Amino acid sequence: MIAVDVGGTFTDVVAWRDGKILTTKVSTDYTEVAGPVLKGAQLLGVEGSAVFNHASTHGLNAVITRKLPKIGFLTTEGHRDILDMGRVWRPTEAILDPHWRRSFGDASRPIVDRYLRRGIRERLTSDGSVLFELDEEQARAELEVLRRCDVTGVAICLINAYVNPVHEIRLRELVTEVLGDVPCSISSEVSPLAKEYARASTTVIDTLMKIIYTKYSASLGEGLTELGFTGQLNFADCAATLVPASRAMDLPFRIVFSGPAAGTVACAHFGDLIGETDLLCADVGGTSCDISVVTGGAPFVNTSFELEHDLVVNALANDISSIGAGGGSIVAIGQSGEILVGPDSARAQPGPACYGRGGTVPTTTDTCLMIGIIEPEGFAGGELDLDITASERAFEGLDTDFSLAQRVRYAYEMAVNNMAEGVFNVAIKNGVDPRDYSLVAFGAAGPMLLPAVLDTVHCKQVIVPPNPGLFSAIGLLAADQVFTVNRSAYLLLSPDEAPSIDAVFTEMETQLREQVGDTTAVTFLRSMDAHLVGQSWDTPFVPVPDGVIDADAVATMVTSFHDTYESRSGNRFEAMPVEGVTFRIRAVVETSKIEFPHVPVRRADEPLIPVRTTTLRFLGDIDGGGDGAQEAHVYERSTLRAGDVLPGPTIIDEGLSTTHVGAGQQATVGEYGELIIRRK
Repeated sequence: MIAVDVGGTFTDVVAWRDGKILTTKVSTDYTEVAGPVLKGAQLLGVEGSAVFNHASTHGLNAVITRKLPKIGFLTTEGHRDILDMGRVWRPTEAILDPHWRRSFGDASRPIVDRYLRRGIRERLTSDGSVLFELDEEQARAELEVLRRCDVTGVAICLINAYVNPVHEIRLRELVTEVLGDVPCSISSEVSPLAKEYARASTTVIDTLMKIIYTKYSASLGEGLTELGFTGQLNFADCAATLVPASRAMDLPFRIVFSGPAAGTVACAHFGDLIGETDLLCADVGGTSCDISVVTGGAPFVNTSFELEHDLVVNALANDISSIGAGGGSIVAIGQSGEILVGPDSARAQPGPACYGRGGTVPTTTDTCLMIGIIEPEGFAGGELDLDITASERAFEGLDTDFSLAQRVRYAYEMAVNNMAEGVFNVAIKNGVDPRDYSLVAFGAAGPMLLPAVLDTVHCKQVIVPPNPGLFSAIGLLAADQVFTVNRSAYLLLSPDEAPSIDAVFTEMETQLREQVGDTTAVTFLRSMDAHLVGQSWDTPFVPVPDGVIDADAVATMVTSFHDTYESRSGNRFEAMPVEGVTFRIRAVVETSKIEFPHVPVRRADEPLIPVRTTTLRFLGDIDGGGDGAQEAHVYERSTLRAGDVLPGPTIIDEGLSTTHVGAGQQATVGEYGELIIRRK
C-alpha cells in the first residue's frame, strides 16, 4: 500500500510493504502539483501496490490564494447576492471593527464576481410545489452573458431545490445547450440539505474543485500507470475516509480539506494501538499547526466546516482548528517593538532564509537552526543543506534593539507559546481537560517544538509517534472506505411520519448499495440531525436504528435525540416534540490497514550511547550577555530500543524530523518506537 499527503511545503509519501514502513519527502511544486507526487511514488516504487491513497491541500490552497478558474453562479432571481451576504456572522475579534470585511465578499476577494452571478426567474415553495415555472427564455439570455464572459464552469443553487430538483435539472440541460460540455454542479445533487447559503457555497466549491481536480486526477492516474501502478487509486475526503478516484470526481467538494484530516485518523489508530484513546493531536508543518481532538478513540466529526470565516462547505469533516504556526512562520517586529511569529509563512518558495532559495526574513526553522535543535546538514531526509549564516543574517536584519541571543530566544518562546495557546483553546472549545489528554506531536516541526508546551498546557504527556514527519500520510493507510448519502426533510418524529422517514432511508440505502457494489464487508450506519420544534440549530449525529422505521423505531429515535442533546448541552426537554432535519447513511467498507512493527528491547550487552554531544544555544540564561548554552546528547532514533529512558536536554534525530526533549523532561521509548515525553 502507498499513500501521499500533498502539503503546503512538502509532499509526504509513505509505503507499507513486506511489514516495513518506507518513507520519502519531496518539495511541493505549485506549478505542477502532480510532479512531486509521482516523483515520490517512483522513489518508493508503486509496482504491485494494491492501493494508492491520496490527500491534498491543492484545492484548499487555490481557494485561499484565489487562484481560481472563472465560473458562473445561477440562483433564483433576487438571491444573486447570497454568496456575498453569507450568514452575516462576524468573528469575535471583528465585532466592533467598522473596517472588517468578509474575506470572500464583493468588497474584498469574491469567489465568484457579482457580474458572473445571475438571477433566474423561477420559484419553488418549501414543499416542492412550483410557484413560478422556470423561464427558459430568460435563463438562456443569462447563460449567453456567461458564455460571452468565457466562464469555464457553472454552479446552480435554486431556492428549495433540495425538496424538488426539477428546475435545477432543466437548467443544467440549458447550460449544456448554451455553454457546451463545461463542469456544472447543481445543489440538489451536491448538497440536498436545508439552508440556502451553505448549500450555495458548497455547490460553488464543488464546481471549482471539478475544474481543478479533474485534470489533476487524470494526470496523476496516467503518471501512476506509466510507473506500473495497477491498483486502486483513492482520494481521502474531509473526514479522511477513502473514496475511489472516479467517485471522488463526481463530488470533489468532499476532498478539499483532506490533508489535515488524515493526521487525526492516524492519531486515533495509533492511540488505540498503545492504549491512549484521549488525545490532543497537533500537526505542525511548514505553514500551519492543525489541532484536533480524539475522545474515546474517535475523532470529533462535524457536519460542515469553514474554508475561511463563514465560507461553509456541507461535508462530514474532522473538526480541525488551524493556526498560522509552522516551521516556515515568519519572525517579525511588531508596532510596539515586540517579537512576533506568524501567521505569515515563507512557505516552500522562497522558504526560510536558511533554505538558500531567496528568503531574507527569519522563520521558526531558522530559529531552531540557530539554537542547534536541527543541524545544517541532511535536512528533510537529505534533500537540503541549511545555511546557518543566512539565518543569522536574517535575524540581524530585524529592526530592533534586542541582542541576537534575545531575538532568537524570544522568537523560539513566541513560536512555542502560539502553539500552546492553540492547543489549550481547542481543548477548552471541546470541553476537555488537557490534563487528562496526551498531546500527539507530529508533522516535520511538531516533535522539535511541542514538547516545550508541557509546562504551559499541562497535558498528561507528549507522544511522538513513529515517522512523525509523514504521520498524516500514514493515516491514509489506516482509513476505511466510506460512502455517504444524506437528505434534508423536515419531518416531525411522530408515529404518523414513520412511513415518510422509512421511505427516505430506503431510498438512500438503495443509492448507497449501487455505489458500494458487490461486497460483503460493509456496515451501514444511520444517523440524523434534528432539533426541538422551534429551534434553528440542529443536534447532529443522533443514532437511528436499523431496519424498517415504524412507530417503535420513531420512539427510539426520539429517545436517542434527547440522550444526545443532553450529552452535548446538559439539558433535557422530553416534553417538547422533536423534528428531524437531515437524515444520513454511511456505508463503511473495511480496508487493510498499516501495522506498526514492534521495537526490540535493549540487550544487556548493547549500551545506550549517544552518537555525539551538541551545544544548544540561547535556551539557558542569556542575561548578562551570555548565549545560554546547554549541553545535549544526540541520539539516532533508529538505534533506540523499547524501554530506553533519555533525560533532557536531548536531541533525537531521524531522517525527516527531529525531537527536542527539554531540560527537566525525559523521554521513554515505547514498544512501537514511540517517544513518551514527560516531566521528570
